[in-house]
Amino acid sequence: MRVVMFGYQTWGHRTLQALLDSAHEVVLVVTHPKSEHAYERIWSDSVAELAEAHGVPVLLRNRPDDEELMVRLKEAEPDLIVANNWRTWIPPEIFALPRHGTLNVHDSLLPAYAGFSPLIWALINGEPEVGVTAHMMNDELDAGDIVVQRAVPVGPADTATDLFHRTVDLIAPIVTEALDLIDSGRTAWTPQDRSKASFFHKRSVEDSNIDWSWPAEDIERLVRAQSDPYPNAFTHYKGERVRVLKASVSQGIYGGTPGRVFIREGDGVVIVAGAEARRGRSHGLVIERVRTEDGRDLPATEVLRTMGGYLTRHP
Repeated sequence: MRVVMFGYQTWGHRTLQALLDSAHEVVLVVTHPKSEHAYERIWSDSVAELAEAHGVPVLLRNRPDDEELMVRLKEAEPDLIVANNWRTWIPPEIFALPRHGTLNVHDSLLPAYAGFSPLIWALINGEPEVGVTAHMMNDELDAGDIVVQRAVPVGPADTATDLFHRTVDLIAPIVTEALDLIDSGRTAWTPQDRSKASFFHKRSVEDSNIDWSWPAEDIERLVRAQSDPYPNAFTHYKGERVRVLKASVSQGIYGGTPGRVFIREGDGVVIVAGAEARRGRSHGLVIERVRTEDGRDLPATEVLRTMGGYLTRHP
């Protein structure tokens, strides 16, 4: 088959490599220009460089909505478009152009966690597993029939970085299997159960700002979900931003006002957390390691030296 690829960052890079390693011909690659967005500077393997190294023509676009792109796509005469981590909507005149349509690869177990940053949101929400889905694109974002889907479990200490590496390794075998199925002439795929669908927005820095009214269990997962190299979960102490690198749920139950710097426990400092903390029904969050504004990674006990005072969402 003649294949056109739309993709960006490491997810797109892995997809393009799988296509290049296949028996199919990659005739055109469309990718985004480099970005300074915090979440797009990481996992930033270049799709454009990989394509150029293999002599594949490349178009750089923020959105697929110009006349030149349509001309180039029609000239390429693709049998299939494959997309992964394309950051804007692909219109029907593009995704329906090839005779086999467009295969989209998404790093969640669709229909749940359509949209953006699915691994981070899934980890924050305590999902037992994550995965990758290859589906046929239709008019609704991440809603088309499923061709191949694979899952991996989420462990109690896993970070978003761990889950990234585990799921990105699924891309090549999923793309390979999906292409074989499509090339075989199969067209009957598994419809998504839209009653189980959820759609999440792009993450921004403010989404990492700790809300101490959350239960400690949720904040602990937020800390793991914002592991390096992602922008870390953060709070403010005495007017300075403090990034939380390692935390755990306290052994004890601690009552009071959420955000209160309360007591030492184990190797860290307990922060009162949870909407029910005032009733004495909540565990606290034990902060164990932090990063200061000047870039130093320190034990929390060296920063939160005095019990009392509060961690807050704003300076």
